[in-house]
Amino acid sequence: MVKMLLLLCPVMFLVTKNIQAQDLHYSQWYASPLLVNPANTGFIPDADYRLGANYRSQYMNVLSSPYKTMSIWGDAQIMRDRFDNGWLGVGGVILRDQAGSGNLTSTKVYGSLAYHQMLGLSSLLTAGFNLGWAQKRIDPTKLTFPDQFNDATGFFESGMPTSVVFNTTSINYMDVQVGVNYAYFPTQNIYLNGGFSIQHINRPKEGFFVESSVYDNRLSARYIGFVNASLKVSNLVILNPMAYYTNQASASEFTGGLSMDYNLSGDGNTIVSAGIFYRPGDAFIPQLGFEVNDFRLNFTYDATTSGLKAYNGGRGAVEFSLIKKGLYPDKESRQSWCPTFKM
Repeated sequence: MVKMLLLLCPVMFLVTKNIQAQDLHYSQWYASPLLVNPANTGFIPDADYRLGANYRSQYMNVLSSPYKTMSIWGDAQIMRDRFDNGWLGVGGVILRDQAGSGNLTSTKVYGSLAYHQMLGLSSLLTAGFNLGWAQKRIDPTKLTFPDQFNDATGFFESGMPTSVVFNTTSINYMDVQVGVNYAYFPTQNIYLNGGFSIQHINRPKEGFFVESSVYDNRLSARYIGFVNASLKVSNLVILNPMAYYTNQASASEFTGGLSMDYNLSGDGNTIVSAGIFYRPGDAFIPQLGFEVNDFRLNFTYDATTSGLKAYNGGRGAVEFSLIKKGLYPDKESRQSWCPTFKM
């Protein structure tokens, strides 16, 4: 049994040479809007600009080198006086991820642009795209492989010869994503929103090994869709149901749930939030948030429900997000499209 567990990680690494795995993701997809859909750039119902940061740590009690994902991002509305009931959104994201004992490190930088057009007084249609640069690096000296397992000692020995040969330890490529978004807000108490995007539409190549006709090292297109709503049920409570789905090659993920905002201060300047989300076959995700003067902090915890629970004790991942929203100075007070506690 011990030998099988020791073999598991390097075998999984070798298998990924020949299959497409799913991209990096956050459980708080709603707190990283530009990574979900470039049409979200400048799509800010209650502000003119926003800045955000995200952090995720996974498998801390299973791996000696836990998976860590972090990003910073920002977007803003511009040229609102140049178009008839429309404007541009501009933004950018810097993402960094480190996974496993081989220091597999991903760095991605995206710039995004979107156009937003009001349709009458109660709906909004958006189209956007992003262009990004990605780099991935790995340190093979920190990896061991199945053919380096010594039966006599019962351990892996990095000094033993291996048949695994890397063609390169660093790769770079350009990446393109496009998306559309639609929002409907018939009253001050109802806001509905949905979007769809396609990532890797240019199918960039990603591989550390010599190209082969046996497998395709181009990234598969990733399809992402989401729906969410904000429903103001009283002057103290706003409900936020939402769902997210993504598919890439044979990998897919669905997350759905509900959060509730409570008007703690009465004037909308202090809000507490709580919710529960579920990723079928993987995890329950409780959420707790707190907002003060346009700064919002969210915390989520992935409670594993899959077979991995026997190894990690149900402790999957912790995740934090911080978002700051703001209005431009010396501008007229703007009308929020979504339910708000502020008057």
